[in-house]
Amino acid sequence: MAKGMNKVYLLGHVGKAPEIRATGGGTVTASFGLATPDREKNAKGEWEEKAEWHNIVAIGRTAEVIRDYVKTGDKLLIEGKIQTRSWDDKKTSSKHYKTEIFVNELTLLTPKA
Repeated sequence: MAKGMNKVYLLGHVGKAPEIRATGGGTVTASFGLATPDREKNAKGEWEEKAEWHNIVAIGRTAEVIRDYVKTGDKLLIEGKIQTRSWDDKKTSSKHYKTEIFVNELTLLTPKA
């Protein structure tokens, strides 16, 4: 029986400046939104531009590269894996979920001036 695979490739643009944090142990993390463009026909048969937004998370050296070189609008190629985490909201007693892409490989595609 096959083991399974959790791998995703995304090619898109950074939506806003990455948020950089450090863990208690000093490990750098970066998180940001990545938009992947798409087109689909509307009810009138005309093409409309759409974007799918992805929550991106990087840890360690990759997060440091993002901190130093990535800004809003940059084009990136990301290879990673999908993870969904959940937590309970103590105020409303409801469960929340967030699906994120954890970066394994990052390619910067925006030329630097």
